[in-house]
Amino acid sequence: MSASTAPGPSTPATVGDAQKSATNAADYIGQNWAGWLEAGLRILLIVVIALVVRSVVRRTISKLIERMNRGVEAATATSTALSGLLVNAERRRQRSEAIGSVLRSVASFVILGTAALTVLSVLQINLAPLLASAGVAGVAIGFGARNLVTDFLSGVFMILEDQYGVGDVIDAGVASGTVIEVGLRVTKLRGDNGEIWYVRNGEVKRIGNLSQGWATAIVDVQVGYREDVERARAVIISAAEEMMKSQPWDEALWEPVEVLGLESVAADSVVIQAQAKTMPGKAAPVARELRWRIKKAFDAAGITIVGGMPIAEAEEGPAEVAAPAAHSGPSSPQAEAAQPVQQPSSGGSNARNK
Repeated sequence: MSASTAPGPSTPATVGDAQKSATNAADYIGQNWAGWLEAGLRILLIVVIALVVRSVVRRTISKLIERMNRGVEAATATSTALSGLLVNAERRRQRSEAIGSVLRSVASFVILGTAALTVLSVLQINLAPLLASAGVAGVAIGFGARNLVTDFLSGVFMILEDQYGVGDVIDAGVASGTVIEVGLRVTKLRGDNGEIWYVRNGEVKRIGNLSQGWATAIVDVQVGYREDVERARAVIISAAEEMMKSQPWDEALWEPVEVLGLESVAADSVVIQAQAKTMPGKAAPVARELRWRIKKAFDAAGITIVGGMPIAEAEEGPAEVAAPAAHSGPSSPQAEAAQPVQQPSSGGSNARNK
């Protein structure tokens, strides 16, 4: 029998292969270490430059926003009461902060995205398939999230154009109320009954801002046709002047109340229209107070305000009594007020009998 010999720990062929592999690895490292070092240094430099540029851009944007806020605060501190109402420092601050946040996010996205693509090119990764896949994914996401993109872009333009801000009373078509929060995607409104409306910015097709600039209070007063309209005009102006001298209406009224003239003329009445320029959002309370004072002034001056259904006046004379019912008693008021039936005379009946 021939006994099989077990292989030793190493054979000349295996040692030669190991030496050859080690030599090839050393040669590969020796040939490419310079390129790897260069690529690593380039990637490190790209990352450092991207971070530095991003920090500088974000700090520049923040400094610009702070300077804008300081300018608004200084203008508000040195302005008059009227211009101070028109220049709302808090609203401008919120708007500038929102714009700054959007600009910082866009700058970071552009800078870091460019740095990432540059690093991939340094690593000799083919960007064509990656960009093609990103384009297809972007189209799919765009179709799937088109409402989100629309809301975001609409919110950005609303903030940039300063269409409305926190505290404004707006009519957004789908809802109306006081703005309590402005976001890039959703605007929150507080309705007249206390409800909160969440309005997507992309759903807003038109905006009616009732709090920018000034408001107009219009009051119509209907008096009798035979009343002296010049006297009524003088009474209205007098009541409005007294209102302008009292608080808090001296701040709510920005201009003297103007009597525009006759709004309409009917057969039994005329309508006198008055108009007042007020602080934004104060038109309704000013109109109510002005109607109250005009009513009191007209009562004192003896001028009658007409309108609505006429009140029927009772005529003097005997009271009318309803006809007696079928089951009423002989002592009921209807029976007592009823007239007895006249009996025919005997002469007439004799004549008919003949």
